[in-house]
Amino acid sequence: MGVESRRRRPGPVAAVAARRGGRGRRRGGRNMAAAAAPPQRRRGRKTARKGRRRRGSSGQWGGGNRRAGGACAVLSAGSGRRGRERREETGDMFRCRVAAAAAGGLVRALRPLSPAPRGRAAAVLQCHHLRCPSRSLTSSGVPGKAGSNLLLYLIVGGTVTGTGAYVYRTLKENKERFTSRVTTITTRSQEKELSPSDTDAASQGTAAPGARPEVPSHVPFLLIGGGTAAFAAARSIRARDPGARVLIVSEDPALPYMRPPLSKELWFSDDPNVTETLRFKQWNGKERSIYFQPPSFYVPVRDLPFVENGGVAVLCGKKVVHMDVRGNIVKLSDGTQISYDKCLIATGGSPRNLPAIERAGKDVQQRLTLFRKIEDFKSLEKISREVKSITIIGGGFLGSELACALGRRARTRGLEVIQLFPENGNMGKVLPEYLSNWTTEKVRREGVNVMPNAVVKSVSVCGNRLMIKLKDGRKVETDHIVAAVGLEPNVELAKSAGLEVDSDFGGFRVNAELQARSNIWVAGDAACFYDIKLGRRRVEHHDHAVVSGRLAGENMTGAAKPYWHQSMFWSDLGPNVGYEAIGLVDSSLPTVGVFAKATAKDTPKSATEQSGTGIRSESETEAEASEVHISPSFSPTPQVPKQGEDYGKGVIFYLRDKVVVGIVLWNIFNRMPIARKIIKDGEEHDDLNEVAKLFNIHEE
Repeated sequence: MGVESRRRRPGPVAAVAARRGGRGRRRGGRNMAAAAAPPQRRRGRKTARKGRRRRGSSGQWGGGNRRAGGACAVLSAGSGRRGRERREETGDMFRCRVAAAAAGGLVRALRPLSPAPRGRAAAVLQCHHLRCPSRSLTSSGVPGKAGSNLLLYLIVGGTVTGTGAYVYRTLKENKERFTSRVTTITTRSQEKELSPSDTDAASQGTAAPGARPEVPSHVPFLLIGGGTAAFAAARSIRARDPGARVLIVSEDPALPYMRPPLSKELWFSDDPNVTETLRFKQWNGKERSIYFQPPSFYVPVRDLPFVENGGVAVLCGKKVVHMDVRGNIVKLSDGTQISYDKCLIATGGSPRNLPAIERAGKDVQQRLTLFRKIEDFKSLEKISREVKSITIIGGGFLGSELACALGRRARTRGLEVIQLFPENGNMGKVLPEYLSNWTTEKVRREGVNVMPNAVVKSVSVCGNRLMIKLKDGRKVETDHIVAAVGLEPNVELAKSAGLEVDSDFGGFRVNAELQARSNIWVAGDAACFYDIKLGRRRVEHHDHAVVSGRLAGENMTGAAKPYWHQSMFWSDLGPNVGYEAIGLVDSSLPTVGVFAKATAKDTPKSATEQSGTGIRSESETEAEASEVHISPSFSPTPQVPKQGEDYGKGVIFYLRDKVVVGIVLWNIFNRMPIARKIIKDGEEHDDLNEVAKLFNIHEE
């Protein structure tokens, strides 16, 4: 007790010496030394402390009582060092107390993991700043140096070690429960995806076809309609994106095929099984199929999402009845739903019927053919072998082509073929009157009984035959009726999809890129587009279906191209007479015709021999003459034949405001790029005879 008392209460001289040595003061020692000092010296030290508080850590004492003598001078000289040491000691005290608090929490956390500390093991976490002031327990290290840092390192290391031990214990205790839960979830997921019969196939690394749905729930590219436009779009999409997955949903039970041969070449085939093979000889003698591609070209619908390099699949016999354009989902007639990223509407059109026939009973409907599809060709071909008389109502492209085709059989099989229409002659809405009259005589020479200016009033069944009454009182008896009176675009999806239908021309209104709405494009007969030269139009021809479908497919893959193409169409009245047309060909417009004598090369048969294909638009596509130069020449100017003369070959110009807006090339082939260029230029021409020379109609 005596030794401890002497250590705690040093004399005045010892206290002052300790302070002069720069060691950290203890609050108790400083007070005792001050009590033992004379009053005068106490006042000097008090004044010095006030100066230090005013001046901070400055080395100058400032304002102190200089009469304090030598002791005050010594204190003034060491005040800067002591201020720094006091700040360092204060920081050490703060760090130690924070570390002690953390260590206390760590000890409580580790207590369940380890036995209680014994003896001096607990003293490791003690510090001289946390105890009562005592010299015997003060660290001998310099404040802020190795002694204090070592203690801090020990505390941090212990904290990290304790935390790791806690995490390890927690994970170890929950390991079995965690593993069991993961196993259960995995097992349930596999049971939902694979049936017991599929498990063996999956273990062999192959996906069992039985596990795949018949119709995929999602496709990147969905094409509604299975005609020419849809196939052209699919081919274009695959050309730009070789890995694309394209699904065509077609109401038609057949794979995509070309329609023109249904009313042309197929009827001139000598093959008795043509209705089964659907192969025909072109005018140049080459044989081909009506289908664009064989079945091997397409991917099975159920395999489309799984094939490595994508492909084109066709879902036949299904109709899209509803579209959700916001959700990018369509609904089929059987209730199946398919989502898509990009969609093309290429629904085409349906053949119109006459109101008089629609009002008739079922007996009349059973003897009616609305010619449009393969089934219609097969049915009519069979009927033409069984009945004695067939009446074709309509004098346009389709009606005139079918009349010539069936007229060929009239001479060989004794079949009566009647054609009636309200116009003055065949193709009366397209060709000038003089050329329409010539065409009518041409059809009659093919063995067809042509009845112009005939308007149907009623149709009824009379005995075993049909009775057609005309408004002028004439009556026509026949066994079967073929209605070829135009096409009505299929726009049923407009209501559910919220798409705009053109009130003048019909069809879905689209912009210059054939887009009707975001992610929805329209092509083919159902598209009402804006022609920069001719205004808003809707075209129902093969070439338009090919080019618009191809462009829509490109835009569905990001091309963003405008539709500037002037589509063409053609019609053949047998292998010896045919014509090609482009632009607005309307007989109500002023026309200028330039004709010349035809040669053996000026026939559809010769044209296909030169181009190598019966589908002439396939060879011409979007070709356009690079330059059209019209200059006077010394060649004889072709003249319009007089009435009764033969219109061998020629060019008919259709004018609007003195500008050429349409051209018909009569028995002139492979010159369509020139005609397209003339319409695109949109210039007035003083002498169309000179323009006609561009087509070389005077060549022998």
